[in-house]
Amino acid sequence: MNKQITILDYGMCNLLNVARAFEHVGAEVTITDSAQVANDATRLVVPGVGAFKDSIAEVQRRGFDELIHKFVGSGRPFLGICVGMQMLFDASEEFGEHAGLGVLPGVVRAVPGTTIDGVMQRVPHIGWSELVPAVQGRSWENTLLSSCSDVLNPAMYFVHSFAAQPANEDDRLADCLYGGHRICAAVQRENIMATQFHPERSAELGLQVLRHFVSM
Repeated sequence: MNKQITILDYGMCNLLNVARAFEHVGAEVTITDSAQVANDATRLVVPGVGAFKDSIAEVQRRGFDELIHKFVGSGRPFLGICVGMQMLFDASEEFGEHAGLGVLPGVVRAVPGTTIDGVMQRVPHIGWSELVPAVQGRSWENTLLSSCSDVLNPAMYFVHSFAAQPANEDDRLADCLYGGHRICAAVQRENIMATQFHPERSAELGLQVLRHFVSM
């Protein structure tokens, strides 16, 4: 089986943890800042940390926006992580409104600063939160989260102040609950997959998610 993974380096995040996690599950990892190398990838991963506007600006400056559109259109497996997920959407409201890649319809908005009962809660949302099925009850079987299908209360590690709100509920794969609010935790549309949580920091269950991606 071809286990090649290419991680796109656009200068905005520490890629070593992601690379090591993929290596741990048996992948052959290439980290590249070359559009040509990334374009030829079997599977492409775009991680991200920090501010949306800085990340998308750097992606656009390097011409990686065109690369990502071309890659996802090819049908090959694509995985965005954290800000790498957020950039797939139309826009973000972080530090003003900034256009995203428009791969998936929707907007990135702030995590609520109060619970559904009006009690102040910490933002950013940091720590372990359980994944729950999306509102429409979408099954996780044969998706990026296949390994979570039979796990009781699967939890992943989150670090974020903003989260995507997909316009198309069918794109929504899983949520987590924070202060009673549903936060989009993962999306998938055919070969386009992304997680708000950090699978590389989510212990064995997170590694299972990466392992499944490598097998796709």
